[in-house]
Amino acid sequence: EAALGNFTGKNPLLYGVTDGNAEAMVNVAKAAKASVGLKAAGIDALSALTEKVKSLGIDDIVIDPRAKTAGEMLEANTLIRRAAVKKSFKALGYPIINFVRRDNALLETLVASLGIMKYSSVVVVSNIDKWKNLALFALRQNVYTDPQVPMQVEQKIYSIGDVKPESPLLITTNFSLTYFIVSGEVENSRVPARLAVMDSEGLSVLTAWAAGKFTAGKIAQFIKESGIENDVSHKELIIPGYVAILSGAIEDKLEGWKITVGPREANALPAFLKSRAA
Repeated sequence: EAALGNFTGKNPLLYGVTDGNAEAMVNVAKAAKASVGLKAAGIDALSALTEKVKSLGIDDIVIDPRAKTAGEMLEANTLIRRAAVKKSFKALGYPIINFVRRDNALLETLVASLGIMKYSSVVVVSNIDKWKNLALFALRQNVYTDPQVPMQVEQKIYSIGDVKPESPLLITTNFSLTYFIVSGEVENSRVPARLAVMDSEGLSVLTAWAAGKFTAGKIAQFIKESGIENDVSHKELIIPGYVAILSGAIEDKLEGWKITVGPREANALPAFLKSRAA
């Protein structure tokens, strides 16, 4: 009760509800307006405990099947989710919490990854090392992405560094991998620049060009509609070297603009930009 007083209004989770202390813990949780974390060994015991706690007046529940190994966690989580989703068994239709602390940090990260992929709603680890968080957060963010839809970034003009009106303007597609590679190399050059990222439905430069998503007409339209002319003191657009064939057509459609063909590979951008700035 004393500890919960420090979390007033923050919807804390009171963990450790068992069959033996359920009534006392529920009373404390009600007074603090807290959710409860239930723990019981075995699916049958856990479902009976959720029914008991629900009958005591609390429905904000998180359940812990008390799995000791990665295999037990996978089995328990799978059975709980199948029972709730496929069998509509409401007693197990609650978020799952798994404690994955291990003495070996790498093993702990692997077990946590398994929990993220297989139905854990909350995974509790022993610490928050940056390398561990990077792996787990990246996994979590990608679990629910559609593999048939390319990863993409927002279409807009990105400023890299302390850009000025005379800073160069480059263009690429909005495939996320392309964007991060190109923007990273531009940043490495230490030459402030603007990167125009055009919506190509998440396709890379060559793929988008071949699919008709990165054409002279669409590039010209994007540049015109972006309003970038108001932010730069020049009219020069640097296009990827792989679509050098588009340079003439883009110049025809972007009256007054000079189209410069950039490197074919992103790793050549730092030298290219530095040579222009010299």
